[in-house]
Amino acid sequence: MPLALFSTPNTAPRLGKVIGETIIDLTQAAPQLPGSVIEFLAAGTSARQAYDAVTARSTGAQVLADVRLHAPVPNPEKFLAIGMNYADHGAEAEKLGLKEPEYQLWFNKQVSCITGPFDDVVSPRVSEKLDYEVELAVVIGQTCRNVPRAEARSVIGGYMVANDVSARDWQLRTGTMTLGKSFDTHGPIGPWLTLDHEVDDPQALTVRMLVNGVEKQCASTAAMIFDIYDQIAYLSQVMTLKPGDILATGTPSGVGIAKDPPDFLQVGDVMRAEVEGLGYIENRVVADQ
Repeated sequence: MPLALFSTPNTAPRLGKVIGETIIDLTQAAPQLPGSVIEFLAAGTSARQAYDAVTARSTGAQVLADVRLHAPVPNPEKFLAIGMNYADHGAEAEKLGLKEPEYQLWFNKQVSCITGPFDDVVSPRVSEKLDYEVELAVVIGQTCRNVPRAEARSVIGGYMVANDVSARDWQLRTGTMTLGKSFDTHGPIGPWLTLDHEVDDPQALTVRMLVNGVEKQCASTAAMIFDIYDQIAYLSQVMTLKPGDILATGTPSGVGIAKDPPDFLQVGDVMRAEVEGLGYIENRVVADQ
């Protein structure tokens, strides 16, 4: 069952176990557990055993619909994203003058962009080309370096839904893409962390983006050019990956900038990003204040 970060009007954010339409407050049901997702993942087997022992009958049960869900990992050390990792999206990019990369193309989303699964996304006053990108997010579960591809799944803690919100005009000004991907609120993630053992095959999940109820993107993670195991093996040659690090694994075709004419987000639009088996996040675009 998924691990969530939630609050109520009278409580600070805390960890909960989602069981159906109920969330179990882990500060009551398992007070020995760490207080954050990163600490939970770093604690390893002992934390998992205590977590698994929590059931729907445990103390601290609340109605899921009555709580506020927060970004499961609000302060990772790294938030990395891979560009043009679906062939059809790469073809879109080539039409815009971006050459399909020979190697994995990684960029940073600054962690300050992270926001909750149902929080508003701000349309920056300095950008006129706001866009969406639904992605499967992988969360690293243990400190690792030089991970062989064959062992890559063993270092995954879990999975989330992500929306790589992009200010395209800022993104295309430079080759690094970081500024266009890192505006405040442009990293909604959630709605919770689905632990790795609960997903049979992360390379066989449908990802979808709907804007105002209209489907804009739909594909299988099987269509990735570099799958998540290649991604972990590649990145871990360069840097030590830590518990809680987020890898956004690429988006399929259908983004707004590739439409003819381009179809950018407007204030009032509602983005709903879905990943099969992981739930959905939904964010309204609001004006910059």
